[in-house]
Amino acid sequence: MDLDPQASLTFSFIRPEEWRESFEKSRTIKAWFDSFDQSTPINLSSLIFTPEAAKGFLKKGRLDLIASHLGLINVDLELATELGGGSLKQTQRRYLRVHQRLAQGILKDLDSEAYDMVLIDCPPNFNIVTKNAIVASDFLLTPARPDYLSTLGIDYLIRSLQELVVNYNEFLQIGETERVIPIQPEMLGVVFTMVQEYANQPISAQRPFIRQTRELGVPIFDAYIKANQTIFANAPEGGVPVALTRYSHASHESVVRSLEAVATEFEVKLGLR
Repeated sequence: MDLDPQASLTFSFIRPEEWRESFEKSRTIKAWFDSFDQSTPINLSSLIFTPEAAKGFLKKGRLDLIASHLGLINVDLELATELGGGSLKQTQRRYLRVHQRLAQGILKDLDSEAYDMVLIDCPPNFNIVTKNAIVASDFLLTPARPDYLSTLGIDYLIRSLQELVVNYNEFLQIGETERVIPIQPEMLGVVFTMVQEYANQPISAQRPFIRQTRELGVPIFDAYIKANQTIFANAPEGGVPVALTRYSHASHESVVRSLEAVATEFEVKLGLR
């Protein structure tokens, strides 16, 4: 599920022209959020589609997608307008209604037996759409580059997450809240991306930022994703993830191995291995 208005995940599976022709008007997550304003909510599962290019490379299982929209940023502004005014109880109800919208949609509209996992790609900011994703999630995974600006925001993210959990759960205790349970998403850890290697380890310029992040007390994945501008830049054009394509050279294989290592560690942390 792509909740990032940049729609990079979406355009990694389908071409922009296909998106404009078949998805833009009514088949994106924005259309789902917009349907609540029109008092005619659509079913979340109606937005699911299978990217055909990637499908042909899967040896087993299935991979489906809910597309994003470049106008999703406006949805956040519209959700914010639903939060203001009223008594304390009205404020509480509005806050919960807005922040649990995606969670309720997933529980109500998606067939839990059809999927082993729902992955939600969020924008790199802590807006209301992102908060919807967090409320709907059991686990959180944070990708970051090992550089100054990227790691600078991790401490802010953790504090904002803790504040959201406290505020949300406190609102649950005010007045009547039917069929709503407290949230406590688990931080699986930080996965470092775009890592440059020398002698089979991150280069010296990146290691201090990895160490500083670890000192924040945040779980850090041992595995990381190696940098390779050419391989990652060209992948979206074909609509097939790098990990599914055939190796074109040793560097390509090395990148795929790093992706597989991250996926394996991810499954271990979830208790799936």
